[in-house]
Amino acid sequence: MKLREHLRPAIASVISLTLLTGCIFPLVLFALGRLLYPGQAAGSLVTRNGVVIGSRLIGQDFTRPEYFHSRPSAAGSGYDGTSSGGTNLGPSNRKLIEDVRQLAEDYRRRNGLPPDATVPIDAVTRSGSGLDPHISLANAALQAPRVARARP
Repeated sequence: MKLREHLRPAIASVISLTLLTGCIFPLVLFALGRLLYPGQAAGSLVTRNGVVIGSRLIGQDFTRPEYFHSRPSAAGSGYDGTSSGGTNLGPSNRKLIEDVRQLAEDYRRRNGLPPDATVPIDAVTRSGSGLDPHISLANAALQAPRVARARP
């Protein structure tokens, strides 16, 4: 057999599969996403007066007392979508233990809780992506008095 008899179908297969899996398939998924889930496909953006002010899926570093505070972030300098990722520290890692202890102390101080108050786990640990803004009901309930006092 000649090399050309094997080379030609191999090259045609690579080109065909590249077009199918690298171009056509992603474009079809993109079109279906925009058609079936327009808000989510566009980033679940939150707008105010026609101006984008955030996303429902990416947290923001709220520190003022009149806002509920998101869970801590491990993404860059805080909720940085370009450096998404967790800490990768194990449960016995000293840095993680100290970090959680410090976050718990800060949380208790910010919310006017006694030094031995139980703190919800989502208030002192970071999500896997480092971008998750969602807090538990227990976390929200402990923050509610602070938010209510700060708002007129």
